[in-house]
Amino acid sequence: MLTRLSRFGTALPRLLSKPPARFVSQSKPSGAAGSTAVTELHPAAEQAGHGEVSPYVKNPDYHGFSKDDPVVDEWNMRVGFFFGISVALVIGGTFIHYLPDHGMRQWARREAEHLILQREKEGLPVIEENYYDPSKIILPTAQEE
Repeated sequence: MLTRLSRFGTALPRLLSKPPARFVSQSKPSGAAGSTAVTELHPAAEQAGHGEVSPYVKNPDYHGFSKDDPVVDEWNMRVGFFFGISVALVIGGTFIHYLPDHGMRQWARREAEHLILQREKEGLPVIEENYYDPSKIILPTAQEE
């Protein structure tokens, strides 16, 4: 979101500080002119003619890609969205699909099936009665407790 806002540069504080608004007078006209008066909320500042012109004045459909040419602006917007959305979804989805086995679940299943077949060939039970070999477990004597 912040990268989108940085595109406005120094114009963003000006846009937020003076929102454009107009007021239409609903009071009865006091002068000879009997029409409603339209006034600006903020009067236009005096410009010497060499000031900066907003890209929105030059191009009302400004997308933030090219200040000078509306055709280039629209073309860059379309290309940017195509590569940013369409290609990112396709390549991102393909990348996620071909990621290695998360947590090695498939490998663990294949290894378990391999061990079961090996134990059946050797005539051993699939699961032994004791998980650990009881002869290798060292228990404390009754006097040590």
